[in-house]
Amino acid sequence: MFQRRKKEHGHSTLPLSTTSDLDNTATAMPPLPTIRTKTPSFKSFLLTLSILLNLFLLWAPPNSSSPSLPSSTSALISRLSPTTRRHLLFSVASSSTSWPRRLPYINLWYSPATTRALAFLDKTPPNATSADDSSPPLVISGDTSSFPYTFRGGLRSAIRVARAVKEAVDRNETDVRWFVFGDDDTVFFVDNVVRALARYDHSKWFYVGSNSESYEQNVKYSFEMAFGGGGFAISYSLARVLARVLDSCLRRYGHLYGSDSRIYSCIAELGVALTHEPGFHQLDMRGNLFGMLAAHPLSPLLSLHHLESVEPLFPDMNRVQALEHLIAAANVDPARILQQTVCYDRSNSLTFSVSWGFAIQVYQGNELLPDLLSLQRTFVPWKRGSKVNANFMFNTRDYPRDPCKRPSIFFFKSVASDKRGIWSNYSGHVVGNCFESTLLKQIIVFSKKLELNNEQMIAPRRQCCNVLLTSNDTVSLHIRQCELDELISMQP
Repeated sequence: MFQRRKKEHGHSTLPLSTTSDLDNTATAMPPLPTIRTKTPSFKSFLLTLSILLNLFLLWAPPNSSSPSLPSSTSALISRLSPTTRRHLLFSVASSSTSWPRRLPYINLWYSPATTRALAFLDKTPPNATSADDSSPPLVISGDTSSFPYTFRGGLRSAIRVARAVKEAVDRNETDVRWFVFGDDDTVFFVDNVVRALARYDHSKWFYVGSNSESYEQNVKYSFEMAFGGGGFAISYSLARVLARVLDSCLRRYGHLYGSDSRIYSCIAELGVALTHEPGFHQLDMRGNLFGMLAAHPLSPLLSLHHLESVEPLFPDMNRVQALEHLIAAANVDPARILQQTVCYDRSNSLTFSVSWGFAIQVYQGNELLPDLLSLQRTFVPWKRGSKVNANFMFNTRDYPRDPCKRPSIFFFKSVASDKRGIWSNYSGHVVGNCFESTLLKQIIVFSKKLELNNEQMIAPRRQCCNVLLTSNDTVSLHIRQCELDELISMQP
């Protein structure tokens, strides 16, 4: 506001204003000209505030005792900063009996230097020591005996496992954006989990996970439930609210079987739907996972579960060794692991189906891309029995019983990288006494590290490749981005 000036030389001075309010004096005076001033706009105010804030951040000393920024500003800066490993807190559901057996799986993905994780157990396992820093800290779950459990033949531990969500949140760990939950036989690919969750705003309510691969399992439980063995994530903002209401939900759902059903039911009561991420794998199947891993969906590999119920992923290795071998490739190029690329050698009429970091299949002749995207049935349903339906949540195709009718298979052997790119090597795997239609013994794949931004992850596109024959028994493949209108096909 402008103030009136003191009288000077016997005359009164009018205030500066956008109007001309004349004093009612005895002597009439001619009206003064109107002086217009612009009212500062809200946009200008914000611009000025932004400049002052930047100057404050630039010139304030590191240990300044100046007042902290408003909480709303701090929250905005937090949301805009990239999500990293330190922003994820993994909660592993285990027990005193299964912990010693499952610890080798956990140690494959857990790194005390970079990964934040807690293991929730019913009681301290035998021979456990608090000085073991190579595995996640152990948390003994609270008493759940007062909660009802009426599912006939089920396990009351489902309540304890479900309540780990509340117990993880109530610890008030700092700087957590996402709570990730899984079993002690769930192997997470942490960098990919971080990248997948970074696409979502942790300040909003998100419940992220995936269904079972089994159609019957989804019918029995829900197509909108994240299966706990495959792992699921809850944003910090949703987890805080869920922790406050979870106990009341547990009392209403004593008739349910598992912990994931209880979490899903309570989140559904909060009005939140599942955000599907197909890279979480429950793996409700048995046998050989080759067909699934060789045609992984076009999304990052986030987890693998039920690994004690399937054959080792690589031949001539035990389960832990095979997983360690796969993770060695994933550590070099996390986003590319298991990503399927199909290459065509037109001069020799060969089709190469590449599952990066796992295996390459070589077909004689032209195999159309849509056919290769279907999963070969090398596995069987989770439930055993002749009357069990083998219905899965994806397209499948037959896998020949006769090894001689199958494509030639080359399994991942080693990987190396430098500033030019990444070279992965695959060696031939001979089964039976089949006459190999191809004389190839080794395939070398060159690629650049796959760096996907959020837009590319939301709308992914399969990559293309060139085939270069380097010798009589070795072929080199070059994986690259496809041109704008390039087709992945045998015909040019």
